[in-house]
Amino acid sequence: MQALCEWDVRDYDTDQLKSAVKRVAAEFAPGLAEDAFALSLAEGVAKQKDKLDHIIEKAAPDWPLPQIAVVDRNILRLGLFELLFADKSEVPARVAINESIELAKTFGGEGSGRFTNGVLGAVYKEMGEPGKDEVPAKKRRPKDVPYEQMPIEKLGGAVVYARSDDGIKLALVHDIFGYWTLSKGRIENNEDTETGAVREIKEELNLDIKVESPLGQNEYIASDPEVGKIRKQVTYFLAEAKNAQDIKLEEGKGGLSEAKWFPLAAVAELKMYDDILPIVTKAIKLLSE
Repeated sequence: MQALCEWDVRDYDTDQLKSAVKRVAAEFAPGLAEDAFALSLAEGVAKQKDKLDHIIEKAAPDWPLPQIAVVDRNILRLGLFELLFADKSEVPARVAINESIELAKTFGGEGSGRFTNGVLGAVYKEMGEPGKDEVPAKKRRPKDVPYEQMPIEKLGGAVVYARSDDGIKLALVHDIFGYWTLSKGRIENNEDTETGAVREIKEELNLDIKVESPLGQNEYIASDPEVGKIRKQVTYFLAEAKNAQDIKLEEGKGGLSEAKWFPLAAVAELKMYDDILPIVTKAIKLLSE
């Protein structure tokens, strides 16, 4: 894994990758220094990188590859390579998945094991049998286009608050990468942004909200396996929930693990994304006036 992560970050060629595998094996597992199996796995992942990345993008469309932690990204590549290309008599499908999950738990972040299980499990289920549906050779990945030509997808979200006897609380969601963030979702063609945000909060958190004011926008680039890179533009609102009832996170919501109410004083201690923090800070300032 260390050699693959180095290859990924430092853009190694094949010879450099081989050298990294041998160096890491000699340093941390001397008995594997001459083992061809580790080399064959590393070379196989490098050779099939484009196919593996295409499958990851398809299985986790809301998580652009550059935003996936380098350790998690290469655990997924390794697990998928074993699922699709390895000798099934040596590495059965469930063994490949379980080994990848254990690697993620050991070397990844708090939510890495769940994320790896979700992606590999989805791929395995979709394939029916390991190796049955490889990416067709004639199907090419979409070409990257300049930023100005990328399609734009509109999303809406909200800083949702509620008043209670204990004061004002914010509703936040926890993602599989260990961050607390804001609930959001795609705006349908027949909706305005505000209406779509209200619907998404209801679907994702089972909360009825009333929008009060816009808070701002942010944008990130995601990869779609069919159309290529997409600019996702999110508009956030300040919105009040009727009461601080128990939040019920939408079942099967990919990428999220928990939803919870937080008192305003506790929000500053949470781990949040850099582009979300200004939105939340602005909301807290408005609520404190």
